[in-house]
Amino acid sequence: MGRRSRKQSLTEPSAQPAPKQRLSGAERDEIARAELRPLAPDERPLAVKISSGLAAALAVANVAFYFAGVEVQGQKPALVGVLLFAAVMLLAAWGMWTLRYWALLGFQALLAMTLVIAGLSLMVAGNLLAVILCVVILLGGGWLFWKLIRVLGRVKVPALRGD
Repeated sequence: MGRRSRKQSLTEPSAQPAPKQRLSGAERDEIARAELRPLAPDERPLAVKISSGLAAALAVANVAFYFAGVEVQGQKPALVGVLLFAAVMLLAAWGMWTLRYWALLGFQALLAMTLVIAGLSLMVAGNLLAVILCVVILLGGGWLFWKLIRVLGRVKVPALRGD
């Protein structure tokens, strides 16, 4: 033990400032859960409105692009794949609008995969437009992902008895 550490240990305990009380992770989680209030029946946070609209817009745009003859990497996509994706997105849009936990969680999983792909694509972006597109997807998708976390918690909170 060095000389300085021995000198510090000789000081009176009352002369040292009191350490800040730190909460454990479980205690912080419990406080956060206690502060959550369930969503009202007609309440739809902005993140839910944006997510539902985005899912519906993706479904419609995907089908519209197919019938407009847009090709992906020089090939026309299969109609079954386009319709299946559109059906999944419309189901997700309806589920999120009606505040179904499974729909919010599923959309958030798709959003997480999109963020990973955009992040990886940013590393190989070949021009400024590709970089801007990746950054916009990362910023917008990251914000939406973060906002949906609290919505998921509020959807899962049981309604208070006596309300």
